[in-house]
Amino acid sequence: MFKWDGVNQCTMSGEETTGQLRVQEYLDDVSELDIPSSQTQWYNIDVASLLTSTKIIGHEVDKCTGNSLLFLEKSAMLCSPSSGKMQHFPKNLLHCFVDDNRDKCDEHDGVLFRAELFSISPTEEQLCWEHCCRSEMEVPDVQSRVARWLSWLNS
Repeated sequence: MFKWDGVNQCTMSGEETTGQLRVQEYLDDVSELDIPSSQTQWYNIDVASLLTSTKIIGHEVDKCTGNSLLFLEKSAMLCSPSSGKMQHFPKNLLHCFVDDNRDKCDEHDGVLFRAELFSISPTEEQLCWEHCCRSEMEVPDVQSRVARWLSWLNS
């Protein structure tokens, strides 16, 4: 005989649903990268398997390198498909620098605005997630990213 206990074990909480949605958004962004299929598989199998019960706050994807940075509750994780590395960085070891060179027209490398999220850790294990602007039109996007980084770092 079937007995209703009022609890449906198959339904997910709103937080679990949101978590799965953020993982899927991340994997969707990664799938748009122009990287070899073996690296796409690495993201979809190896990285995705680690994220099944991880709460993602946000992510960024570097279309040039194929690397990605995941913002978790108390840490960040750098994923590099070319090296097959996933590096984990506690939030309390991360820092943010912003260099605004817009008033200095003599910058030799042409960078008007640079933002960097980095870790203080051994050389081979350092995080260096950087965005550089060579055009005034790119600055608002990078400023927005920095605002998200600072919000996450201070939460």
